[in-house]
Amino acid sequence: MHPMLNIAVRAARSAGTVIVRAFEQLDKVEIESKGTNDFVTNVDTSAEQAIINTIQKSYPDHTIIAEESGITAGKDNDIQWIIDPLDGTTNFVKGIPHFAVSIAIKVKGKLDQAVIYDPIRGDLFTASRGKGAQLNGFRIRVKQHNNLTGSILATGFPFKHKQHTDAYLDMFKTLFKKTADMRRAGSAALDLAYVAAGRVDGFFEIGLKPWDTAAGELLIIEAGGLVTDFIGGHGHEKSGNIVASSPKLLKEILKDIRPHLTDSLKR
Repeated sequence: MHPMLNIAVRAARSAGTVIVRAFEQLDKVEIESKGTNDFVTNVDTSAEQAIINTIQKSYPDHTIIAEESGITAGKDNDIQWIIDPLDGTTNFVKGIPHFAVSIAIKVKGKLDQAVIYDPIRGDLFTASRGKGAQLNGFRIRVKQHNNLTGSILATGFPFKHKQHTDAYLDMFKTLFKKTADMRRAGSAALDLAYVAAGRVDGFFEIGLKPWDTAAGELLIIEAGGLVTDFIGGHGHEKSGNIVASSPKLLKEILKDIRPHLTDSLKR
């Protein structure tokens, strides 16, 4: 295992311990609102600090980009750790056992290492650039569907971007009619990891953040899939509008999404 990936796994497991301990005592969790339909708990911040402490013990000069604490600039900006300490906070708060720790590492602007850890199930998804993707140490691959028939897609509702509701529902309706079924589970990081592992066949969502998607993107690429924006380009990191699947199925998803795109969703 790559030395930085080893530390990322250690950091994810440390955060997972914090999260699971708190999940057993949800009545003691402190919840605050960051914005409309956007919540943070003391567990998010504690888990994030556990990750940062683990990273800085081994790599004190690296830059850290974290959802809750923002950017901690290091002397070495060529290496960036992108952290979501608890992806699926609403699930966590409601007692729904579906959430994850997401950690990605960029080296000179390119995704290099990735960890997504589900502390409830003990699922550890990892990827190293050029070395493939694994689930609990076993190689994973995206399912190579040629078309939407019989496929299952994961998605997330645009609950922070309700101005896109009509466009999103039109996309959903078009795709739903052609697929076997759709899933909305509440953690984009796990949705992406599930695409990489072949548990679902594709994923799309509006308005995500880099810490939601960075680790999952590398997992999918290393598992033989593709990740794009809604027009098939590479603007998803900026726009947060993301589609992920096998190469052939991704083309089919994009074809059905395209007629429903507003000008703001094409950027």
